[in-house]
Amino acid sequence: YLNTLKLILSYLGVSDCDMEKGSLRCDANVSIRPVGQETFGTKTELKNMNSFSAVKRAIEHEVTRQERLILSGGKVTQETLLWDEARSVTVPMRSKEEAHDYRYFPEPDLVPFTLKGEEIEAVRQTLPEGPFAKLARLKKEHGITDYDGTILVQDPALADLFEGTVGIYPEAKKVCNWINVQVMKEVNDRKCSLRDLALTPENLAGLIRKVEEGVISNLVGKELLSEIVVSGKSVAALIEERGLAQTSDEGALESVVDEVLAANPGVVEQIRSGKTSAAGFLVGQAMKKMGGKAHPKKLNEIIQRKVSNA
Repeated sequence: YLNTLKLILSYLGVSDCDMEKGSLRCDANVSIRPVGQETFGTKTELKNMNSFSAVKRAIEHEVTRQERLILSGGKVTQETLLWDEARSVTVPMRSKEEAHDYRYFPEPDLVPFTLKGEEIEAVRQTLPEGPFAKLARLKKEHGITDYDGTILVQDPALADLFEGTVGIYPEAKKVCNWINVQVMKEVNDRKCSLRDLALTPENLAGLIRKVEEGVISNLVGKELLSEIVVSGKSVAALIEERGLAQTSDEGALESVVDEVLAANPGVVEQIRSGKTSAAGFLVGQAMKKMGGKAHPKKLNEIIQRKVSNA
């Protein structure tokens, strides 16, 4: 239910941040029934929820409360409950036992009208692609998973960034990983929407390409992304400004590896005895000496070769 709610709200332009800022509040009706019973029991109405996580926790709490009440022989009362965020409990606000307490009545000033089928269809044709249709299309066209696709279609801007980036750098899984993890981290850390960031498909594709080509490390790539989303500068410009390109000089890399091996004979012996994972420590030491300006994979290859030949 929570993912469905997020999809609907995201396509209305509402984010979790909007709820937290007070731009939107969410209510939820909760009623339960025993397995095999078709009709639901008495419902309660939850109010005062201002985040997706609060909606999830409030509904889960209320379901559990009603289950315990019924199993102990009690009866659920139709009432309005407030969600107490500090104590993570629902608190009674007012009782509503009858439908008329909700003020259900026809609005006399609203005149009934009927739309023709062709009129409805004409409007339907003007609607943008919905999240579920987009999810199916992205999976078919790019071979992405349900998990990755569900994150992307939560926000039209997120899906647009993905499709624009894949059009330039056609590695869907790698693009998904960057968007769904690192780009979303930037959005969440800044408590904003993707539209507020100065990130273009061209810049994101350029960043991913530089990382994959080994021009910069993955760590440096993440650091540069944090600047790109603010400045809008290209990764090429930032690499040149800061001199961040990784060293590809074989001689320079071997020299640093020799220093690291000489300083850590115990680790070298561990690798020779079969503990290959110990090489990761040596790679880290070499990266530190080179200020992060070396490709970890290349360093690991040199370390393995020198340890084996020694």
